[in-house]
Amino acid sequence: MTTSTRAATAPAVLVLEDGRIFRGRAYGAVGETFGEAVFSTGMTGYQETLTDPSYHRQVVVMTAPHVGNTGVNDDDPESRRIWVAGYVVRDPARVPSNWRSRRSLDDELSAQGVVGISGIDTRALTRHLRERGAMRVGIFSGPALAAGAGGADDDALLARVRQAPEMAGADLSAEVATAEPYTVPAIGTKRFTVAALDLGIKGMTPHRMAERGIEVHVLPATATVEEVYAAAPDGVFLSNGPGDPATADLTVIQAVLERGTPLFGICFGNQLLGRALGFGTYKLKYGHRGINQPVQDRSTGKVEVTAHNHGFAVDAPLDQVSDTPYGRAEVSHVCLNDDVVEGLRLLDKPAFSVQYHPEAAAGPHDAAYLFDRFVSLMEGQRA
Repeated sequence: MTTSTRAATAPAVLVLEDGRIFRGRAYGAVGETFGEAVFSTGMTGYQETLTDPSYHRQVVVMTAPHVGNTGVNDDDPESRRIWVAGYVVRDPARVPSNWRSRRSLDDELSAQGVVGISGIDTRALTRHLRERGAMRVGIFSGPALAAGAGGADDDALLARVRQAPEMAGADLSAEVATAEPYTVPAIGTKRFTVAALDLGIKGMTPHRMAERGIEVHVLPATATVEEVYAAAPDGVFLSNGPGDPATADLTVIQAVLERGTPLFGICFGNQLLGRALGFGTYKLKYGHRGINQPVQDRSTGKVEVTAHNHGFAVDAPLDQVSDTPYGRAEVSHVCLNDDVVEGLRLLDKPAFSVQYHPEAAAGPHDAAYLFDRFVSLMEGQRA
């Protein structure tokens, strides 16, 4: 990705790999960027979306028509930087209005070199992605657009989009994870120690555990089994993260399962637990992204409205208990929109996972009980 100084009136063009083109205005930084085009259905929480490491190398299309109205503050980022490869909005706010706002979203995108586009029909683009599926995309503005300003040169921009790497087969966790271990202390009395494998973790996740008296040791994605157990953990956590789960190493997860240490995984962590149990993973047509996805907890029958960000899913049978190398396993949660596997649970060992984000940043708090379920597993193991 290359960028130059933002120009608010600069023309911009979005080119999909199937040849569909949208023309609008530059938003954020001016230049060019490439990634996988995906859409997010959240009506709010754009700052958490932008800083979610799971969006690494993805160009996010916002289905909400008006974006940026509350500006950007210094409290809501979920990581150290914006991770989206590009940003697509219909009507950006002209002036942010919120008591917590410190700067505009446009200025923040520009400062961090994130190339975006505004003024396009995001409804048409979203419908196109729903029908054709997530695909590679490029956004071009300023000098990067000069060669493609005329219709005859659009083919040159399309050729560049088609040269960009695909998400299938991408191994990205180490690119977004912490390079050095760090510890998030328990809030109040310390009850447990958890080793959290950072595959693209969001800041609110260890905070939710700390609220429950858990001291969280956040480790790099490349941590070894010895490094995980050096913290003497009562439990192990597998975080969310970007990329294709088929590329990830399963050594640590398999060791945790063999030792019977309580294990909780979310999002990418759910996919890795599924692979460790012997299930396959596959790429969804356009994925689940947003904070309004209905999921049923099959153990209680209750329906949760949940926050999602995933383009891959676990291929496990919904209607039967499966035998795995670590005992019996079942699908614990399912998406009510399309029957995608949204959670797994081992019946003979203390391990479970969900495909969504229970930390609620941004999003509803329906799934907060999952952290309590993790605490219960650790209590049971200790007893």
